[in-house]
Amino acid sequence: MSNEKTVNKRLESSKEYMDALQENNAKLCIVRVDLGYKKNDKGNVDITLDEANKDFNRMMNNKRGKPSIFKHQEGQMCLKEYTPNKGVHFHTVFIFDGNKVQKDAHMGDEIGKYWGELTEGRGSYYNCNRQKYKYKGVGMLKHTDTEKREILDEHVISYLCKDDEEQGLTPVKSNNKNRAFVRGTIPKSKGNIGRPRG
Repeated sequence: MSNEKTVNKRLESSKEYMDALQENNAKLCIVRVDLGYKKNDKGNVDITLDEANKDFNRMMNNKRGKPSIFKHQEGQMCLKEYTPNKGVHFHTVFIFDGNKVQKDAHMGDEIGKYWGELTEGRGSYYNCNRQKYKYKGVGMLKHTDTEKREILDEHVISYLCKDDEEQGLTPVKSNNKNRAFVRGTIPKSKGNIGRPRG
């Protein structure tokens, strides 16, 4: 499959994923956080992709152990990226039940602080929800707000679905299973129970 077809398929499936989440929830709280690592004394980030993956997977696998953050999470998307300046880092979008989580910027800070704990102080973060004028499409998304959903698709999801090779991951891959983009699975419909009307 060509890179263009791969990107288009990834983008369409991610939009379907968001459609399913919106179908089950009257409101979604969209939190975008960039997770990375601090530079060492020489100004470099000396974390390998394997080490970064282990840290990120530990965070995802330990969500039940951190209900104060993840109890009302409905989904997530993540783009792994590598640049010589920042090293390996993750562009993440955490999606919460908007009826239960309203303080999106605060939640972004909590996710970032937890990342710092998991990485034993090596981790750094940037909370995009603190800069909504710059990072559009984040915050509260009502089921009826089609305009904001379009902005989310254009400014957030499209960015996360970029070509793997554009992320510079090929040189630092340890195996072909290290995909640049990952997301949650499409949930089953909750019917009328999940999304209150009106």
